[in-house]
Amino acid sequence: MLVDKLIIKCAVVDDSRLQRLAIVRLIKDHPILGLVAEWNNAIETKNGLLDTEVDLLFLDIEMPILTGFDLLDDLENKPKIIFVTGKTKYAFKAFDYDAVDYLRKPLKRERFNASIEKAISLIRPEAVQVIEDKEEDFIFVKSNLKKRKIYLNKLKFVEALGDYVKLIMEDSDPVVVLATMKSFENQLTEGKFLRVHKSFIVNLNKVERYNSRNIEIDGEQIPVSRHKKSALNQALES
Repeated sequence: MLVDKLIIKCAVVDDSRLQRLAIVRLIKDHPILGLVAEWNNAIETKNGLLDTEVDLLFLDIEMPILTGFDLLDDLENKPKIIFVTGKTKYAFKAFDYDAVDYLRKPLKRERFNASIEKAISLIRPEAVQVIEDKEEDFIFVKSNLKKRKIYLNKLKFVEALGDYVKLIMEDSDPVVVLATMKSFENQLTEGKFLRVHKSFIVNLNKVERYNSRNIEIDGEQIPVSRHKKSALNQALES
């Protein structure tokens, strides 16, 4: 259990419910972030901030009545801001507000996490060690006659290749390992990985979108077996 004082209290402001849900899911999946509020316009946000402690605000710019910039102009005590918008034209103006970052919709998990690293260094620098400790979750695999350390938080998904499995990683080339899907599945952290098809195991924290047929991870489509739909829904909605 993470010490409460290390948690960064987050709120999301966006007039689109779907966009709020996308950000909320990323927040809930991050070990340092805690969601304390969701608001769908600037006026509601201004009132909500009077009695809600917020360290980090994920803020849309184009909203009815008042824009995100209008909101910030009206606030005396501003939390740290990460702008989230579908357009690039506001980027220069955004940094006039000392923004932590400027994210484009639709959000990508890797880009989101990079932004959060900046926020952590500004808001909770003492929490950096917690992130590093979590990155120490690893296994060793044999590839090209050598043992190689695989950090599980960098593993996006696993694909069956006959007598081998291919590990699709963040920030590095795929790794091919002589193993069955079943034997490799047994090495993975329970609750963090799920076999969604006879040929695929996914890192649940990397899932960006999904439906009854496919999962999207970093733009790649992964099929979901019919008999795995229920398990996937339960894992992602819990």
